[in-house]
Amino acid sequence: MVILVILPSLMVAGTSHDTNQTVALVALVAALFTLAEYNSAYPSLVEFRYAPPFNRLRYIVLFLMVFSMAMIAKGKTDPSTMTDLFSMFGARLADVMDFPYSPVRLVVLMLPDNAPGRLVWDVRTAAGLSYLISLVGLIAFILILRIRAWPSQGGGAFNVWVNLPTFDPTAGGDVVHRLERDSNINLILGFLLPFMIPAIVKLASSVFDPISLANSHTLIWTMTAWAFLPASLIMRGIALGRLAQMIAAQRERAYMQESDEAEPSVV
Repeated sequence: MVILVILPSLMVAGTSHDTNQTVALVALVAALFTLAEYNSAYPSLVEFRYAPPFNRLRYIVLFLMVFSMAMIAKGKTDPSTMTDLFSMFGARLADVMDFPYSPVRLVVLMLPDNAPGRLVWDVRTAAGLSYLISLVGLIAFILILRIRAWPSQGGGAFNVWVNLPTFDPTAGGDVVHRLERDSNINLILGFLLPFMIPAIVKLASSVFDPISLANSHTLIWTMTAWAFLPASLIMRGIALGRLAQMIAAQRERAYMQESDEAEPSVV
């Protein structure tokens, strides 16, 4: 977590002293929270901490987003073959993904009309690259779900209390129905957020000053949040739907076993 948070500050030149101090504080808080969460016997917020590789995959997706956009930002002041490769790949990718009504096009349209061309190119490239990484992460999670039979690939029982600390099975109502409802909500939000966020920012810009994406750090973290949050919600929705299927299948097996035991034996 520390490496993830401080990565843009280490790679992007011209980072101010105040920014470095803020980044160091955020990195320290993130490290302490992760350390305390994974070493505590009683979970608090982190979900699926004993159902790998759910959180590992999300971290890899987040790291790749930050690293790739930091490489492009580094190429502005300290160009190299690697930074040029990332910039060229991001630009070509943005050309493919920037079509009418696409999330990348909506991100570009949220910029003010007088935005400089260089800023439009930066936002467009960052949006296309981060969105592709999120899609690749989703595909990887679906493949893991199918191939490794997640989350039961280890052969052990799935502990709902440890892996879903924010979900109370005793809160009322059928557990399967509640898991399916939460799964559908996460899937819908994850699909709509890439389209809704640019529209909300565009509407709010007439009342409030929009966030300046000309700053490299702001651009990196804004585009990361825009692409990672929907992907994370979709992954969570898929995971909850998978748990609902497992519980329903286990109930069906238990009912069939009880019915078999209740049948009188024929002599």
